[in-house]
Amino acid sequence: MSVVRKPVIGIVCCSEQLGLHPFNIVGEKYILGVVDGANGLPLLIPALGERLDSDQLLDLLDGILFTGSPSNVEPHHYSGPGSAAGTKHDPKRDATTLPLIRAAIDHGVPVLGICRGFQEMNVAFGGTLHQRLYEVGGYIEHREDKNQPVDIQYGPAHEVRLEPGGLLYEISGCSSAQVNSLHTQGVATLGAGLQPEATAPDGLIEAFSVSQATQFALGVQWHPEWQVTRNPFYLSIFQAFGNACRARASRHS
Repeated sequence: MSVVRKPVIGIVCCSEQLGLHPFNIVGEKYILGVVDGANGLPLLIPALGERLDSDQLLDLLDGILFTGSPSNVEPHHYSGPGSAAGTKHDPKRDATTLPLIRAAIDHGVPVLGICRGFQEMNVAFGGTLHQRLYEVGGYIEHREDKNQPVDIQYGPAHEVRLEPGGLLYEISGCSSAQVNSLHTQGVATLGAGLQPEATAPDGLIEAFSVSQATQFALGVQWHPEWQVTRNPFYLSIFQAFGNACRARASRHS
């Protein structure tokens, strides 16, 4: 009896200084999203920038998850103003993910971007970001209350309206959904070739797909990896991503 090969799904790492040494780290919830939601085999991608052989890596992978992070994309990548004092950045991750996003899509590797990953996708396609939505005006509160327990922080925060006939609409079977909201930044101008998939009540773009992509390529501002098996809408996103990764894996077997 033949054994079905699980798709190998890369998960990008953040570069973090822990004590005296630099580490490459990934939140466990993203790993579990790949394992439990996409039924994939996770493989961590270190933040090596130009030292990462992306061509060889992409030949090995069946999909890539670009995760959320406490850090923000450095604004010089989208010609934005300097960051406010104390803003956390991760230049090693920027140097890795921004070129890798375009390369993965060009190679036909399925891509899912979450929160920072969503913002990275927008920047990679020439879009810009609001660095502090709560200072712009006209937007609802998108930040979490960090004084609350984590289950409340990641609980439903607001509705998103899904674009009829879009990728997210088709894979979820929903016209709207409740999502969590844990971000200070957001799309200011949408990158070239990105198609809106969901918007918040204030009009903020909360999801998009890549129109030129030959395979699954979706970015979402919320965190569908959170307790993914307990939320049918979140699970549908990871299942669709996993199915696309399996289709690529089947061509390699």
